[in-house]
Amino acid sequence: MRVLVTGGAGFIGANFVQQTVRERPDVQVTVLDALTYAGNRDSLAPVADAIDFVHGDITDTDLVDRLVAASDAVVHFAAESHNDNSLQDPWPFLHTNIIGTYSLLQAVRKHDVRYHHISTDEVYGDLELDDPERFTEATAYNPSSPYSSTKASSDMLVRAWTRSFGVRATLSNCSNNYGPYQHVEKFIPRQITNVLTGVRPRLYGDGLNVRDWIHVDDHNSAVWAVLDRGRTGQTYLIGADGETSNRVVVESILDVLGQSPDAFDFVTDRPGHDRRYAIDSTLLRTELGWTPRYADFRAGLEATIAWYREHEDWWGPQKAATEQAYAAAGESVTK
Repeated sequence: MRVLVTGGAGFIGANFVQQTVRERPDVQVTVLDALTYAGNRDSLAPVADAIDFVHGDITDTDLVDRLVAASDAVVHFAAESHNDNSLQDPWPFLHTNIIGTYSLLQAVRKHDVRYHHISTDEVYGDLELDDPERFTEATAYNPSSPYSSTKASSDMLVRAWTRSFGVRATLSNCSNNYGPYQHVEKFIPRQITNVLTGVRPRLYGDGLNVRDWIHVDDHNSAVWAVLDRGRTGQTYLIGADGETSNRVVVESILDVLGQSPDAFDFVTDRPGHDRRYAIDSTLLRTELGWTPRYADFRAGLEATIAWYREHEDWWGPQKAATEQAYAAAGESVTK
């Protein structure tokens, strides 16, 4: 099986590539990645000799057409995905998330190639903290940010190309990922690396925003379950029942690293900050037989912290530039 992985040098994509090489020796992997700031060839170093890497943009239609024609399946991870950045400059999110998805859909349509589309639970908007409901495959879309609105747009394109043109596509919307090789601009690695470098973690608003956390390895095992057994045109929600407030996440990180649980600061909340996400993954579990390995969020978090402690050579070069960007954007401590 020949699989084209877009965004395979990014966080989730690189973990997917490594997991595929480890567990599926019959799969030939080609990675297409533009190597923006969030893409890192070093994330593929452990499997570099086992894959083909192509440096390119998913909006390059000629390149995409050639790579898709030589593939049996496409797994589309490539995306601009940082909410704060989308508030500063939405255009890269439209370019990659919408135009890039269109480019891929036209190619898989032309060559009749199996396509799986990676999306996010943020397309559904948010839930109240005391709401007993969770997102399901039937939840209406209600995106809050430029990022989530472009991902919602790309999801709709996939559904339209499946219905109108018979594209053999599946979709998955996943909750917040954490694990190795995640850029230090993201919430969990930023807090871990702050503590490791002697900087106090920072929390938006009151810190009570809830995210439904899933280890990246569990996300990627679910993607393979959908690739293997998923129904064409079906959306599957991927989650591991990991609802935890941002404050508890930070307190847990501090605890694991031997710090006082109150050794953090609050900062001014960002605009449009969603309150709560929660995934109901019943369909994925009952229809495809998938279960998460890291059902205990604390265990997955401890494994992630251990990885960052051991791999400062990977995240260290990113850290100063990331913190400078936050400072330039006006992140300020609140009392």
